[in-house]
Order: sequence, then structure tokens, then C-alpha cells
Amino acid sequence: MVVLANPVLDQISLIKSPDPGDYLSSIPTIDLSSSTSPDDIVRACKELGFFKVTNHGVSMDLAEKLEAEAVKFFSMSQSEKDKSGPSNPFGYGSKKIGMNGDVGWLEYLLIATSAEPFCESSIVFLRDPSSSSFRSALHEYITSMRKLVCQVLELMADGLQLEQRDTISKVVQGSECDEIFRLNHYPPCPLLQGFNCGLTGFGEHTDPQIISVLRSNNTSGLQIALSDGRWVSVPSDRDAFFINVGDALQVLTNGRFRSVKHRVVANSLKSRVSMIYFGGPPLAQRIAPLPQLMEEGEQSLYKDFTWGEYKRAAYKSRLADYRLGPFHL
Repeated sequence: MVVLANPVLDQISLIKSPDPGDYLSSIPTIDLSSSTSPDDIVRACKELGFFKVTNHGVSMDLAEKLEAEAVKFFSMSQSEKDKSGPSNPFGYGSKKIGMNGDVGWLEYLLIATSAEPFCESSIVFLRDPSSSSFRSALHEYITSMRKLVCQVLELMADGLQLEQRDTISKVVQGSECDEIFRLNHYPPCPLLQGFNCGLTGFGEHTDPQIISVLRSNNTSGLQIALSDGRWVSVPSDRDAFFINVGDALQVLTNGRFRSVKHRVVANSLKSRVSMIYFGGPPLAQRIAPLPQLMEEGEQSLYKDFTWGEYKRAAYKSRLADYRLGPFHL
């Protein structure tokens, strides 16, 4: 990476545009309407920590409605958007990601959807009566995401041959679960025209939670890191949902599943809008390898910790830090 010498971009790093061979040619795909073998989802979680689901039953009209509401919000004046954040760390943000110096070519709205009703959110925008259609679409979408996450986690449990299908899914259900929703907007950057590169939209990182569900418009930009360290671009598919294994799920499986490192690259021509649902456990939930998975003589790879402890440590880190490092045995 190099840094574009322009103060307008706040020292956001450039990323070389991918070669044709750098696109992920075969994305593991789980068809939820068919008898897809649970072994397929386990294989994807072990090899990539990433896959997409199709025929998922989530209304695309609903997804497009929420996307349209997001576009409407991000099209507001800067002064209006600024009224909605930041709020440690929820609300509206632009370029600055977190509190530890990370920056990206994006603006976002970060919402804690499980902490309180949307209409009583600390985000000023969501308390405004004019945002009722946004709140309604958000509520319906989150409800759909919860169902999808449970279905996917139960398939994982089947593939891991756990006796109880809800062994993992029950950890992200209930009012005390730490559920977060993020809307990201990566505007085009005209300053990049003529350069064979993109601009860091969201820097490389893994997701701390158990599972993440992403949908975006038809603009590419998502990249994942393979086990050999190579970065590959993921073709967009607005009718599918992309699933990321998070750090907490890697621990629950004692390293069997891989928490995928990923990033987003903005370009000079097209705006990218993405919606990500993060399924996390209650803050007091103990995060440790599932006893049902441990083979005879197998030792835990990780120290014992709660989700609250890990979340606090993650918030103190930079995006690219290996957050699980201090918790390894």
C-alpha cells in the first residue's frame, strides 16, 4: 500500500486494483431451500470462514426498502447527518473508524439494535418522526436477520455433529444478546480516476462477534484474505447474503472454524452501500471451546474469557490487530 498525497483523504491508504486472477472464482454457496449437506457449510467455515447463502427466504423487497432508506439518509446534508453521532461508538460517523486512529473512505450509521427499541435509540435521527419508514424497515430487516442467523448456526451444528441443534444459535438469541447493525456508504472518489488502484474503505480486520451477515448493492469492493495471505475480491451478489465467521465462533470451535480477515476497497466511479448484521452473545457469556467438540486429550487453544472482556479488548485495538492474540494459550 501507498498513501495518496492529498490532505482531503486524511491519509487513507491506496490499494492496488486486483488483477483478473485475483477474484474469488468459486464462492462456497449454501442453498437454504435444498438439502445442502451440512458438511458443505463446515468445509467453508474451516477453509475460508466465509460463504454465501441463497434461497434464504428473506424478502428482497424488504432488503431493497432498507437500502433505499439508507441511501436517503446518506444523501442528507452533512449538518443533518452529523446530528446523529457519534455516541461512543454508535450513531453516524465519517472517515474515522473507532477510537484508535483507523480511517477509511466511508460514512456509516452504527446501531445497537438489541439494547433498546429503535424509536428510543440514542441516535437522534431515529427519534425523529420523519424516520418512521426507516425504523419500520430496520425492525423488519433485523427480525429477518435473526431468523437467518439461527438457521445458519443450526446447520453448522449439524455439520459439527452436535447433538443439540441450538447449541450455538441459542447463544445469540434473547434480549441480552449484543446485537449490532451497521450501514456503510462508500462514496465514489473522483481523485482516483486514472489511477490503477482503489482507496481503503474499511481496513483489514476480523469481526469479533460470533457471526456476521452482509448484503450490499451491485458494487464490488469486498475482499477476503486466503489462508496463504493473498487478498481476493468477492463478486457482488445483491440477491444473496454473505456470512463471516467471527472471532468468538473460532474460539467456540477451538480453531476449527476460521475467523475471516476482510476489507473493503472504494473506487472512483460507483457508490457502494452495505448492510451488516452482527450476532453477538450477552456480555456475561463465557466464550470457550464447546465441550461437545473437544476430542479426547484435546486442549483449549484459548484462555477463558467472557464476551464483555473480549469486546472491551477489541475496542482498544486497531482494526488490523490480531485481537485473539492476547487470548491464546
